[in-house]
Amino acid sequence: MNTIKIDIKKLHEDAVIPTYGTEGAAGFDFYSIDDYVVDPGKTVIVKTGLAVAVPIGYYLAVVPRSGVSAKTGIRIANSPGTVDADYRGEVGVIVTNTSNDTFTIDKGYRIAQGIILPYFQAQFNLVDELDETARGAGGFGHTGVK
Repeated sequence: MNTIKIDIKKLHEDAVIPTYGTEGAAGFDFYSIDDYVVDPGKTVIVKTGLAVAVPIGYYLAVVPRSGVSAKTGIRIANSPGTVDADYRGEVGVIVTNTSNDTFTIDKGYRIAQGIILPYFQAQFNLVDELDETARGAGGFGHTGVK
């Protein structure tokens, strides 16, 4: 198993250090530090009370927990949320209630998961033409929908 050191700071006394649900889990759970009532169609930022120092060359992706997505109308609005290596503020989880029912997020609720991933920064090269491929500019269902 690959590991990487991530420095983490509690910004709130009730913040919970993220945990992995199983030995082989890629994602670690983020916990809410407050109670929230999310009305249908509304969006809130759920505070984790944590700041992280992700090493340069990596980023923290904040993604949904499958159980939350399968069993509720709560969705991460900007999924995946991106926490850049140079960001040192609080990690927040932007959630939207897509259901017709009010949803309550209690303090300590496992609202999302985080995954540490490598990234590359692009060096853009302006050209007059791009190389040809069999697909070309085909997109948005060009291979069919079934």
